Amino acid sequence: MPAKPTLVLASASPARRALLISAGIDPEILVSGVDESAVEAGSAEALCAVLARMKAHAVAERLRQHDSGPKLVLGCDSVLAFDGQVLGKPDGPEDAVKRWHAMRGRSGVLHTGHCLVDLETGREAEGVGSTVVHFAELTDAEIDAYVGTGEPLWVAGAFTIDGLGGPFVERIEGDHGNVVGLSLPLLRRLLRTLGTEITDLWR
Repeated sequence: MPAKPTLVLASASPARRALLISAGIDPEILVSGVDESAVEAGSAEALCAVLARMKAHAVAERLRQHDSGPKLVLGCDSVLAFDGQVLGKPDGPEDAVKRWHAMRGRSGVLHTGHCLVDLETGREAEGVGSTVVHFAELTDAEIDAYVGTGEPLWVAGAFTIDGLGGPFVERIEGDHGNVVGLSLPLLRRLLRTLGTEITDLWR
């Protein structure tokens, strides 16, 4: 019987890890160290796809240096397309406040790039999940309070849907997990492309 593959998450995101754990998968965590600020692309979809690929490749390259059994490396990256701009993590509190003043009462599209590398075969599969996010009409006080928590400073688009920012997202069109940072349905499809069932990864 072949050994059960291990999923290696090339991300420090606790939200992505929690999503996998809730879906029955205990990932290994190995942070890529990729400098996201040095990468440019023509669109939000292209940017998150490139960054996801870079993260997966960086971790896969490290793992290839020692024989460690069947492993699948997953790189993910999220960006928000809003008003013709590509928004990653804000530059600081002032930037986060400015963004929220623009975003409140409006909508954007959260894109998450996924790249999956099979270390045994060298094959890979990738895709981008896209979810429309409708933001609430926040008051100035709510914006100041939210940015004051520091949470928006560490996430793409300056908001979370699974944390303090949850009440400020009125509704979404698409996959909820994709907004958190990892689309489980997309991951299932990518795994199948590489000949693995998501059920093979269950603990």
